[in-house]
Amino acid sequence: MTARTVRALDRPVFGVDVQSGDVRGDAPAYALVTLTPLSAAEEDAVPEAERPDVDGPIARVDRDVVSLRKLLRLIDEREPARIATDNAYELAADTGELVQLLRSLPDGTRLVQVTGAERPEPLSRVASRHGIPYDSDPMAEAEAAARLAAANVGHEVTAFTDETTVKVARGRSTGKGGWSQDRYTRRIHGNVKKRSRQVESELRSANLEYDREVTEKYGGYANAVFTVSARPEDIPVSNSRAGDVRVEVERERRDGIAYEPLVQRRDHVIVGIDPGTTTAAAVVGLDETVHDVYSTRTADTAEVIEWVIERGRPTIVAADVEPMPDTVESIRRSFDAAGWIPDSDLPVDEKLHRTREFATDNDHERDALAAALYALDDHADQFDRIAEKTPPRLDREAVIARVVSGEESVETVIDDLRDDAGDGGGEGSADEGDGGGGDSDAEPERTEEEREIRRLRDRVERLEGHVDDLTDKLDDRDDRIEDLETELSEAKRQERIEARERRAVSRLERETDRLERERDEARERADRLAEKLERLKALWKLDHSDFADVAAGRDLVAVKAVEQFTRAAIETADREYGLAAGDVVYLRDASGAGRQTAALLAETEPRLVLKEGTLSEAADAVLFEESVPVAPADDVALQEVDDLAVARESDVEAAIDDWERRARERERQQQSELVDQIISEHRAERS
Repeated sequence: MTARTVRALDRPVFGVDVQSGDVRGDAPAYALVTLTPLSAAEEDAVPEAERPDVDGPIARVDRDVVSLRKLLRLIDEREPARIATDNAYELAADTGELVQLLRSLPDGTRLVQVTGAERPEPLSRVASRHGIPYDSDPMAEAEAAARLAAANVGHEVTAFTDETTVKVARGRSTGKGGWSQDRYTRRIHGNVKKRSRQVESELRSANLEYDREVTEKYGGYANAVFTVSARPEDIPVSNSRAGDVRVEVERERRDGIAYEPLVQRRDHVIVGIDPGTTTAAAVVGLDETVHDVYSTRTADTAEVIEWVIERGRPTIVAADVEPMPDTVESIRRSFDAAGWIPDSDLPVDEKLHRTREFATDNDHERDALAAALYALDDHADQFDRIAEKTPPRLDREAVIARVVSGEESVETVIDDLRDDAGDGGGEGSADEGDGGGGDSDAEPERTEEEREIRRLRDRVERLEGHVDDLTDKLDDRDDRIEDLETELSEAKRQERIEARERRAVSRLERETDRLERERDEARERADRLAEKLERLKALWKLDHSDFADVAAGRDLVAVKAVEQFTRAAIETADREYGLAAGDVVYLRDASGAGRQTAALLAETEPRLVLKEGTLSEAADAVLFEESVPVAPADDVALQEVDDLAVARESDVEAAIDDWERRARERERQQQSELVDQIISEHRAERS
């Protein structure tokens, strides 16, 4: 860790630890240590006596005890580059509160858990490994966390992906406005479209990858959503609201909490390999941290090696069977790592027991992980002895890797690492002096260096060959991508042609359906008119004298039917076959008519009105006053043909005669009632 580490952040680093209380209970107090980077001139001005004892950044250190509310306020005000803690849940009671805290952090501020990911180590162990002073006092723990985070140690705690949604939408409702509604709506949608284009131009200028979804509305856009492959602080657009348009920037939420290393370290690791039809690999750290497991049915050895390279530098390559399979041996040689195999094939029950605390997707991954863990167990004592001899400021894993895979002594490796760091002489020379004379060791040392150089050159050649293979494969993939893009372009062009053809066919099919419906309707109308014509012919025959000659002796008369005793039904019957004076009219439903409807029927001067049902008093009075004969339909034998009917002339005349008789009786009764009324009124006047 150097002074450049904190300066590269350009902003303070906060170290936080619970001083008192509990985040799940009453308001806790926090020990807060702030590392503020100094400029180069400020560093030069620091007296030698005031420089830190440890190999770390020269920064201004401020210490304070604050409440959670004040801590959050300081975060908003100072916008630190990192907030370091040994456990993220010291700042939040549960996952929901932790997500809210992460959402509230300023852009560019990271919450860092310096002790690891889901299974954190003790802070004392991490601090010791990196040469950071440690004490169990909360303020000292906060400072240790801050210095570790400044040195890129730890994992960023995040609940969001590296994708950000930028939404451009209406800033006000389209339901109001001083102008006409259409002009008001068109203006808002036009402004949204204009702002969307500005945002898209800014994203393109920043060389950001994005997808766009637009909802088009009258006059422009209702909204436009950009999914950008970047964090909010890398996007040249921020939350805003101006007039008709608002812009909202929000990171995409993960399913849960994730821990991402601050830097992709290539730690020294132990690799377990289970070859076969399904090849599996497991990567385990020297501290027993399971970094990753992997299985594939299609990848070749080169792809497995590439997967391992991305996750660390193998110190040991292990198998779960004896002897070591050729595939595992090939992978071991490619890394020039030490090999490990058991004395005999590992039993399944022992592999199940050793991997019970770790999740694997299949038996192959379990076997690979078991091989790596048993190799770690077999070397655990050796690792502890090496760690005890390694000074705190040296990379213990680097020492372990060289001792185990290079078969060097611990002292030789330590001296080499000190020389590489510019810290040789003194202590290292004294240690070597205890081991014997200098002249006798000179030639073996040079031989060892030559052997090391040859080993490294061979390894470089193997890796360069592997790089060439990967480059060729990458070129092949690029060519394949180009061919697929050409095919995709052609497929899209063909799809557009087919889409136009489908639209044309759909349009013609709709036109054909419309013409067929019109044809069917015309045919139905023609059939109805033909039937009506036949009925009119029959009616014409009944009404004309030549038909009377034909029907002589049959005593028939035409009857014209009206569906209901309503004005509309009377007008419909008159329109279809005419109502003339002297017609016999048949009311299929005589109820409900009033005086006006009865007067309309009386104007046609029918010879006789046959009725089904009961006339209203008003209609009966009008027809009686107009001397229109009315008789029940049951009094006349009718033969109906659709809307037409015929009846015997003798029945019609009998019905008329019966009505006239009843009419005379009704008039006599009315006159009698009138005389009685006059006599009653006269008596009333005399009394």
